[in-house]
Amino acid sequence: MAPFLALVAVTLTCRLLGALGVGYVQTWPDALAVGLAAMFLLTASAHFLQPRRDGLIAIVPTRLPQPGLIITATGILEILGAVGLLIPGTAAPGIRTAAAVCLAALMIAMFPANVRAATGQRHPAAPHTPLVPRTLLQIAFIASAVFVAVAA
Repeated sequence: MAPFLALVAVTLTCRLLGALGVGYVQTWPDALAVGLAAMFLLTASAHFLQPRRDGLIAIVPTRLPQPGLIITATGILEILGAVGLLIPGTAAPGIRTAAAVCLAALMIAMFPANVRAATGQRHPAAPHTPLVPRTLLQIAFIASAVFVAVAA
């Protein structure tokens, strides 16, 4: 739930700042890009900090090798994607769009781990969101990334 709250709070704060004249976040897509970046930086921190790191390693599907490496790699990808979301199209055309598309694809690729966490993997530090709310959150996150990609 913390990632969703970060997304909403940062997006709304940015939109308010945009309404007050801060040009960087004057549109909903720009504000949402910053909100998504904040959300991904928050979630990426769990890939490197204990005890959450062990919880994430525990939910990697067992058929995948080297779960620790996978968690490190996905954390790095989340950070790179967050940075990409913060680059406006006027500074580097296409970077924000590419970052948003790649993050949407990453969320789809990571969804099996979320299913595993919701349906029985009970490491004490693993995410414990039930499957239906987790799926709805994932849809909202992916839709947000797609919205940013299309609007960028």
